[in-house]
Amino acid sequence: MSNLKLAIGNKNYSSWSLRPWMLLRHLGLEFEEVLLQLDTPQFKAQVAQWSPARRVPVLRDGTLAIWDSLAICEYACELAGRGWPRERAARARARSLASEMHSGYAALRGSWGMNARARNRHTAMTPELAADVARIDEAWSGCRADHGAHGPWLFGADYTVADAMFAPVVLRFLTYGAQLSKPAAAYVETALADPVLREWISAAEAEPWVIPGYE
Repeated sequence: MSNLKLAIGNKNYSSWSLRPWMLLRHLGLEFEEVLLQLDTPQFKAQVAQWSPARRVPVLRDGTLAIWDSLAICEYACELAGRGWPRERAARARARSLASEMHSGYAALRGSWGMNARARNRHTAMTPELAADVARIDEAWSGCRADHGAHGPWLFGADYTVADAMFAPVVLRFLTYGAQLSKPAAAYVETALADPVLREWISAAEAEPWVIPGYE
């Protein structure tokens, strides 16, 4: 039985929870999922038992707590012995993209919040939002041009941390109808057809909770 436990927020809204959940599943690491319902009176007390940062997601391996999505992904890669591209230059590129997603795209986050079950949402397209969408399109298209011959993911045959970090963006683009180049649009189709992501979306659609501030 696995010692791994992953505390996450609502699947409909918690983009940061989605990232390590996707990677753990793709790496075949068994874990117990613990959902802490966001924006409830008890959330702060519950999450404080998991993480000193008091935010989800949090991975527990026995008594060890790992918080922050990217840190969890790095730990998962160490456990599985894979999760990054094998070639050094590709691995450096994947780490750069994962870190860029982790720290950037403020306009995208602010304007297009993740809502896994929402469709046909529309917002004003600001220059800042357009720049974020264009940069992601450029990043995805470049990866597919260089690695597409080897498989369907950003760096070829293997699902990597970079794919996991961009999984919530795929859902945002679906919700808000982002206009993308053919290579980037094809990557979105690949990601949406992934059974692991489909499982997350189905669970999000089945959740009974609606948080007005996230809508």
